[in-house]
Amino acid sequence: MGSRLVAQLGAQNVAGSTATALADRIRALILDGRLTVGERLPSERALALELRRSRSTITRAYGVLEADGYVSRLHGGSTRVTLPHGHAAPGADADDDAIDLSIASMDSTPGLYDATVRSLPRLAALRGTSGYSLRGLPELREAVAQRFRDRGAPTSADEIIITSGALNAVNLILTALGRRGERALVEQPTFPHALEALHRHGYRPYPTPVDVDGWDTRHLNETLLGARPHVAYLIPDFHNPTGATLPDDERARIATTARNVGTHLIVDETTTELDIDRGWTPTPMAAAGPNVITVGSMSKIAWGGMRIGWIRAERSVSARLLAVRPSFELGTALLEQCIAVELLSDMPALSSHVRGRLHEGRSAVQAGIDAISGFRMPTTPGGLSAWVDIGAPLSTALSLAAREHQLILPPGPRFTTGGVLERRLRIPITLTPERTAEAMRRLSSAWDEVRGGGPSVSGALQHAAVI
Repeated sequence: MGSRLVAQLGAQNVAGSTATALADRIRALILDGRLTVGERLPSERALALELRRSRSTITRAYGVLEADGYVSRLHGGSTRVTLPHGHAAPGADADDDAIDLSIASMDSTPGLYDATVRSLPRLAALRGTSGYSLRGLPELREAVAQRFRDRGAPTSADEIIITSGALNAVNLILTALGRRGERALVEQPTFPHALEALHRHGYRPYPTPVDVDGWDTRHLNETLLGARPHVAYLIPDFHNPTGATLPDDERARIATTARNVGTHLIVDETTTELDIDRGWTPTPMAAAGPNVITVGSMSKIAWGGMRIGWIRAERSVSARLLAVRPSFELGTALLEQCIAVELLSDMPALSSHVRGRLHEGRSAVQAGIDAISGFRMPTTPGGLSAWVDIGAPLSTALSLAAREHQLILPPGPRFTTGGVLERRLRIPITLTPERTAEAMRRLSSAWDEVRGGGPSVSGALQHAAVI
């Protein structure tokens, strides 16, 4: 099995690269958080063999990184990831002037304050309890179940578990059902933190392609039949990052195939409610069979600070989840649950606000993209972002150049396994029009530099402390 570094680089992306260019690629992975501080990198000899390059090229690349403070090397020992003195770690708070396009999330709904006030009597009534809520408040579980019923998937409150966000839900599922060394089918591209969770639980990803036009469902079904993965992670509504929606007939076919081969389908519905003008409402995959485990969240429709998510699963699976959950948490915060009950009681108002904000954001991104030569923004009927084609395999180079302009911009390979999709960028449509316009101005300046041979990427990185 190859090293994680080469899997992240994508051997095809560094074929023929100079030592400096290879160092730039590795530095990009460090700044993007895909290589973690303290992580051990392959030896010079091992990396040279994997990349089929001379050892002297690898030695020079590591030397450049060491001189810049991005790796530490022990003679005859290991090479490990570091950060230059004074540089912020990946994920640290950005400078005030920086615009962070790595986060596709809106500010809070205007109804959040009123919902919080209305929730206080409900919270007060719980003061006589222990305060722990392993399954979640019955009222909230019923409200979530009602959302499934409204969309065509018969659901009872007993099939719902309230979690501390959707990613928490995914990790709970993998903790309860996971098997280290097993296969996991994943979309390519997909939500990066889900990929990280699968890696952390020891899964081997088997990618299946998705683009703005949708899924290669033949490939997806053949991968299920051939690889027989233990789990499959799918985002069928306003797929993150492409924005595609899986048709109803394909949902049923995929669920049936997965059931026949014994695959647990983990369906992420975090983006399901983010409709702008799709024009139709698909049936939840949860309606297709008992092997579908659905994950949802309040963070995208209400506020990222609302750490409320949920899992919909058949009762036998729910029992396994509840048996494991106390090993790392004893429930979800009650105040947030009480607020969520109030917010879900007025979904029309919440949906209207979300639709309006996303419409404005989409228009602002479209205007900015139209002004950049070679860029193409696809039809984006909803979701968090636009999956922009930049016309050339320069996504990582553009991401690095953008940092010099105080713009944090994850490159296309951040959403993949194997370092592919260098022609793509995910641009959130969730910022205000004013903030988006400034972000697009900075993006255009960075693109001009990349195309015109402006300030070198290596030079820019010496000052790129914003993560």
